[in-house]
Amino acid sequence: MAPFTSIATVTFYAVLLVLLGTAILTVTVRNLFRSAIFLAFTLLGVSIVYFFLHAEFIAGVQILLYVGAIMTLVIFAIMLTAKIADPSVAQSNRQKLPVFILIVLLGFFLISAIVKTPWKIAATPNMTNAVELGRALMGEFVFPFELISIVLLIALIGAVVVARSDR
Repeated sequence: MAPFTSIATVTFYAVLLVLLGTAILTVTVRNLFRSAIFLAFTLLGVSIVYFFLHAEFIAGVQILLYVGAIMTLVIFAIMLTAKIADPSVAQSNRQKLPVFILIVLLGFFLISAIVKTPWKIAATPNMTNAVELGRALMGEFVFPFELISIVLLIALIGAVVVARSDR
């Protein structure tokens, strides 16, 4: 059983490395469409991490909602924007140094918080019951669930209106 455990560990860290690479490419690539594609791969990598953590339902929801629906919305919004490739639109940020300093400080804060936190590790993983989760989403949490879908629909209509309006 030890070879399978070591193969799974190496695969998990390889997925994390690819995930980190696509996340870095998402924020560093100058082309907005390519950045959206790298974001889709980053979200797909997050769902693979959920599979490794035995949260299959959350991984499936991640793929359906974020990789499928949200990224389709983002890519349509990018494609509908007529002036995205206009040379007069600034493609770089002049605030790279303050942002870099902020990222380093935030990273230091997060790493120190992770190291100082006493993590409780259960001997057996808690299994998520998808039926109970579905009942909660369609019962107690149906209003926030539908409210999010309305907000996404309004965002899509707004993107189409902004992209199609001639000034």
